[in-house]
Amino acid sequence: MLSVKDVNQYYGGSHILRGLSFEAKPGQVTVLLGRNGVGKTTLLKSLMGLVPIKSGTMAFEGKPITTRTPYERARAGMGYVPQGREIFARLTVEENLRMGMAYRAAGEPIPPELFELFPVLAQMLKRRGGDLSGGQQQQLAIARALAARPRLLILDEPTEGIQPSIIKDIGRVIRMLADRGDMAILLVEQYYDFARDLADEFLVMQRGEFIARGLGQEMDAQGVRELVAI
Repeated sequence: MLSVKDVNQYYGGSHILRGLSFEAKPGQVTVLLGRNGVGKTTLLKSLMGLVPIKSGTMAFEGKPITTRTPYERARAGMGYVPQGREIFARLTVEENLRMGMAYRAAGEPIPPELFELFPVLAQMLKRRGGDLSGGQQQQLAIARALAARPRLLILDEPTEGIQPSIIKDIGRVIRMLADRGDMAILLVEQYYDFARDLADEFLVMQRGEFIARGLGQEMDAQGVRELVAI
């Protein structure tokens, strides 16, 4: 579904992304791990067109997206949940969800599935996003991305600062979405056990390049925990 080939990116004279190539496949969770500052978030922003790449190619569902704008990528079916959630604090839960549907037909109802995935949101439709707990805000951020019915969901550290009970709920939702078979999921994560339990395939980044990759079931055998330990 997503194909990235030989992507390079620079900040000033620093080579941030170094010849990265990988694929994210429908029905699978591809987990990207690495210590802070190795280029993970830069890669995700490049995938969404928020940061232009210096060289390389990117394709989504077989169509080139390397020069497409962020909104064109979103309309094509790429959903993005940024690090830190970035919900609209002054808007209600309902308004946040409708922002995720901004380019869909006017009057289209919020997909009921979102409230099946995250029941707490149905109880808080009229509450402002800024009044929710960190875990509830993360659920809202994921639901907002899902409201556009993406076929690729990109998540940047969804467990950051979240209580364990909600981490389990988020993991359950990610696995459920992947198991439907029609969505590819790219997950950037620091929490090793969470990443290992979800990964169908994994990538480990260090200094802007991949130093290990393989099947999720191979992570322990390949010593991935030690590679990403802070």
